[in-house]
Amino acid sequence: MGILSWILLGLIAGAIAKVLLPGRDPGGFVGTTVIGIAGAFIGGWLSARYFDRPIVKDFFDGATWAAAIGGSLVLLIAYRLLFGNSRR
Repeated sequence: MGILSWILLGLIAGAIAKVLLPGRDPGGFVGTTVIGIAGAFIGGWLSARYFDRPIVKDFFDGATWAAAIGGSLVLLIAYRLLFGNSRR
């Protein structure tokens, strides 16, 4: 997959992570989108590096989506823990 595919996957993964983990985010929509893109990259890298699951060239691979959504969820939780109480 190319860089644009990962960005698109990250946008969708960020939206799915937001649905799975509702509530107020410190960064709003833009912050959640950036977290989704970063989560897709990190999830794909971790999947390829540590779980012996290479990144396939197919956009619709279930493991690629799971890694992207999982990475987005982890980053969203970490972001809320670090910066969640700074805005009220």
